[in-house]
Amino acid sequence: MAGDLHPKCAPWRTFLAQLSFEFMKLTFIAKIWQRSLRYILPFLCLASFIAALLLNSLSGATAQDLFNPDPAPAPPPRQEIRGVWMTINDIDILRDRDSLRNAVSQLARLHFNTIYPVVWNSGYAMYPSAVTQRMGIQPFVYQGTQGQDILAELVAEGHRQGLLVIPWFEFGFMTPPTSELATKHPNWITQRRDGSQTWDSAAGEVVSLNPFMPQVQQFLAELILEIVTQYDVDGIQFDDHASLPNELGYDKYTTALYAKETKKSPHPDFQNPDWVRWRANKITAFMQYLNQLVKTYKPNAIFSVAPNPYDYAYKAHLQDWLTWIRIGIVDELIVQVYRPNLQVFIEKISRPEMVEARQKIPTGVGILTGLRNRPISMQQIEDQVWAARDRGLGVCFFFYESLWDYAPETVAQRQAGFQTLFPYPASRAAIQ
Repeated sequence: MAGDLHPKCAPWRTFLAQLSFEFMKLTFIAKIWQRSLRYILPFLCLASFIAALLLNSLSGATAQDLFNPDPAPAPPPRQEIRGVWMTINDIDILRDRDSLRNAVSQLARLHFNTIYPVVWNSGYAMYPSAVTQRMGIQPFVYQGTQGQDILAELVAEGHRQGLLVIPWFEFGFMTPPTSELATKHPNWITQRRDGSQTWDSAAGEVVSLNPFMPQVQQFLAELILEIVTQYDVDGIQFDDHASLPNELGYDKYTTALYAKETKKSPHPDFQNPDWVRWRANKITAFMQYLNQLVKTYKPNAIFSVAPNPYDYAYKAHLQDWLTWIRIGIVDELIVQVYRPNLQVFIEKISRPEMVEARQKIPTGVGILTGLRNRPISMQQIEDQVWAARDRGLGVCFFFYESLWDYAPETVAQRQAGFQTLFPYPASRAAIQ
């Protein structure tokens, strides 16, 4: 039958023969691979196992993160405020050059990042002030034992150790009635409606400079400008005494100014809302002026305030710091919350105004670490620090010497406690 096929079919017979031959070769190769696979498979499994071990060793940190149920805690936020006030009680440390350097070194080792040294206390500047000398006030009362400028030394050493130094105008408008400032300028002192002037503060009996009088404002502005321009400071801080007790303001100058602006006399009730608001607004306007003054000469300076909790600060001391934040004249807020009861402490730092401030600027809590006649346990300090941290707040301690001394624990125990609180550095930027 094949011989009877047409001649044109010859190429097809050749193609079919070759195709059959290739199929037989593939079948033969497949059988060889099938037989060989029994011997190759164990080697492939071994190679895969070795590769897995190598990959595991190269990515050990990742594997640890996946399988470790309790990873180490992350470092705290880098911009966390970790400050301490250096007060007049620390003057012996500040005056001695070696003691000052040791103190700053200790703070740096324990990962503090900000020092707030007092520069205005009891009517005296704690640096060689040309402003107070022009006022006839005894010059350079608080100088170092070697005759050095304490503030200049502290700024230089603080920066060398990586800490910010923000001078603190502790007394604000407050001064003792026996100070040279008060006795040389009695017309600068404001009063109650009955004419009395003195009041009791934590620093003893004091009087208040009139915050509404241009001469008083000019004097304080010159002191602040002197510090900002003469020293390499990182900012300036005002505390709860950049204010006025609500009973005061009935002096002749203030009552005349109020009558001129409102066409009425000050209310006999010092808590009257309109009378409170007018005086608070005047203090706000002065703080706004000070902010502009500081920023003109040092734009990157931190304008810091350390008041009492807001409700008390405004109603009792006419200090409307929440408005200061809202109008943008505060770069940093540290609210003094010296409460031994933890629940009360937490209530104060959880207030809506604290939440609002934290959302806008670096915010911290002032924590009392002890007084000479009132030791504070390390446990109370730790509880308050962690409560503040849980709410995204930094901390500042009052005051340096009581960090280790005047305490129920030993110096070593106290320092170990702070080392536990601050195991990681937390640097701060001077530029806001």
